[in-house]
Amino acid sequence: MLKRVLVLDDNQDILDIVHETLTYEQFEVKSTANSTEVLPLIESFEPDLVILDYRVAGTNGGEICRTIKVHPKFGNTPVIIFSAYVNNDSELISYGCDATINKPFDLAELVEKVNNLL
Repeated sequence: MLKRVLVLDDNQDILDIVHETLTYEQFEVKSTANSTEVLPLIESFEPDLVILDYRVAGTNGGEICRTIKVHPKFGNTPVIIFSAYVNNDSELISYGCDATINKPFDLAELVEKVNNLL
């Protein structure tokens, strides 16, 4: 059975690239540009890993990460936050994420971090 990855980013180009890359690497991927869809998608899709953009229209990926990490069923789900706006990874780690990726990012780094967490 394929490992499931949920991706949130409000940049459609990034969503497309990440979706295509992870699908090619044999993951089942669901993507959304809408931050309000993340928690309902986690409930229905039950991903093995979640990738969140830090700056998303209407919210902050760190806060979504925090919500996931306190969820009784999904609190152990690994979360990666990616961002172009943070100079210090410890700021992102404080939200409880398991890894960070700075934008612009290398696709090999993305695949490596996903594989390491799964």
